[in-house]
Amino acid sequence: MTQTAKTLVKDTERLENRLAEIPPEPGVYLMRDEGDRIIYIGKSRKLRSRVRSYFRDGYNKSDRIATMVKQVAEIEFIVTDTEAEALALEANLIKQHQPYFNVLLKDDKKYPYVCITWSEAYPRIFITRKRQLGKEKDKFYGPYTDAGLLREILRLSKRIFALRQRPQPLFKDRPCLNYDLGRCPGVCQKLITPEEYRKTVQKVAMVFQGRTQELIEILTQQMEKAAEALNFEAAARIRDQISGLKSLTAQQKVSLPDDTVSRDAIALAADEQLAYIQLFQIRAGQLVGRLAFVADAHAEPGAILQRVLEEHYQTADSVEIPIEILVQHELPQAEILADVLTGRKGRKVTILAPQRQTKAELIEMVERNAQYELQRMQKLGDRNQQAMEDLAAIVDLPDLPHRIEGYDISHIQGSNAVASQVVFIDGLPAKQHYRHYKIKNPNVTAGHSDDFASLAEVIQRRFRKYIEDPQLQRAGNPDWPDLVMIDGGKGQLSSVVAILQDMNLLEDLRVVSLAKRREEIFVPGESQPLETDAEQPGVQLLRRLRDEAHRFAVSFHRQQRSDKLKRSRLDEIPGLGHYRQKQLLGHFRSVDYIRQATPAQLAEVPSIGPHLAQEIYDYFHPA
Repeated sequence: MTQTAKTLVKDTERLENRLAEIPPEPGVYLMRDEGDRIIYIGKSRKLRSRVRSYFRDGYNKSDRIATMVKQVAEIEFIVTDTEAEALALEANLIKQHQPYFNVLLKDDKKYPYVCITWSEAYPRIFITRKRQLGKEKDKFYGPYTDAGLLREILRLSKRIFALRQRPQPLFKDRPCLNYDLGRCPGVCQKLITPEEYRKTVQKVAMVFQGRTQELIEILTQQMEKAAEALNFEAAARIRDQISGLKSLTAQQKVSLPDDTVSRDAIALAADEQLAYIQLFQIRAGQLVGRLAFVADAHAEPGAILQRVLEEHYQTADSVEIPIEILVQHELPQAEILADVLTGRKGRKVTILAPQRQTKAELIEMVERNAQYELQRMQKLGDRNQQAMEDLAAIVDLPDLPHRIEGYDISHIQGSNAVASQVVFIDGLPAKQHYRHYKIKNPNVTAGHSDDFASLAEVIQRRFRKYIEDPQLQRAGNPDWPDLVMIDGGKGQLSSVVAILQDMNLLEDLRVVSLAKRREEIFVPGESQPLETDAEQPGVQLLRRLRDEAHRFAVSFHRQQRSDKLKRSRLDEIPGLGHYRQKQLLGHFRSVDYIRQATPAQLAEVPSIGPHLAQEIYDYFHPA
């Protein structure tokens, strides 16, 4: 397929011919865009009717699917013998290609995951709100409902087991105090082999897999063997680990008649737009994990639960799959999912929709938690909706401001001048769109600041691509803001308006400024601020945006100032430019360690030859 192929919705004849070629058999379909990229992969018992439904006018499509359909330029299919084969093939293809529109679960950064980087020799363990399967071996656990509890579990895990405590080594040639305290095995100096360290991380992974009780049993056996071998020091260390793990699992007991059965229970609560799903992980009668998901609510409840379970177990290890799954609603393809999970688990997996007694009460508890989450998010959504409606009325916008951008400048008397760009989507911070800028204006130097010129520079750099490429769409472009807010008063706003006029963008872009002293809003062409109350919802939304822009600018300014202080002495060495300074600091971590290094050690740094190494040494050790 060529890069210029039209989308199918614009070529009805080709669309009908392509749909007629798809057989009414089970299988997997792949949808490609004009750039020949796979944007969606799905499965169906009857491929033809399923694919045709996407292009039917009366079909109730979510915004995500409607957007995807408009981009489809080609459809491919793979026929399978059974629906179970189609489900397994779909999971493998999604994992391989990671299509953009295959994310049923909304990635709103609301719930955190735990990531273990198994792709690295010494795996890292950290909490993240952005699940990126960039490296196949890396493993994500979650998403978890309680970020505070998750951080506490990770903190206690690092106390129970000897794990790397720092993302970067503190010293170049020796471990830090954590090694002497027994809290870190000396990963930075490779004082433990990758194989031995991975064994430790595997034990921590068992905690996040809900296998804490199994881990305690394994450690108990190791402790007994160590005691029998008279290795009392090792036995005592394992005893302390067991004690710490038991304190981790001192959670709510779930009363069920068969405590030995591992089970998951899933339920949802939904409104017209979104479904909030809760999944309780119960192992040995204990609630070991509570996961949360958000999905589009444009399908039947059973279909939503089916898809959530498929995506959740798609990347799960076999030991993480329970032998019993309790669901709030009957799944449309429960038998197929159960067969696939049974094959992966190696023992029978049962999916039930209990109607009475204890298991039904458990589902009711999960549903009640999902309902509380829905109500909480509805209140937050109502507040944001009210704030956006009020803001639209204040600044006379034709529609609600979906994307709002805020800009601020930070410096100390002109030194290390930087700017921030923060973005709110539907009234909430969208940190994946944040940007920062170093001010390049040669007139902005230490002792001479110019916020007006700095703001004009940043706005010009932000929107110049729309001038360089006149064909670049503005209206409807997710990158194009509905409103731009400048931190400052009339002067700051005037400088931004002037540069936008020079770029012929002012007519298409709504710009305001927010002055700090009285929280006054200024608009172009008006000498007086708008008549507003500092406490009304729209103004509060702008204040939150302004405060976030200020925080982001100040933090970047401090980082730049700190980096400059690190390099201040190195600037005095002839022949040592910015790049080589960066190489030195990356290798030695501090100027103090550079000063203590020998010429031979300095010469080990890339781009630092023997001659320059000697000059650096002589600078710190004058005759």
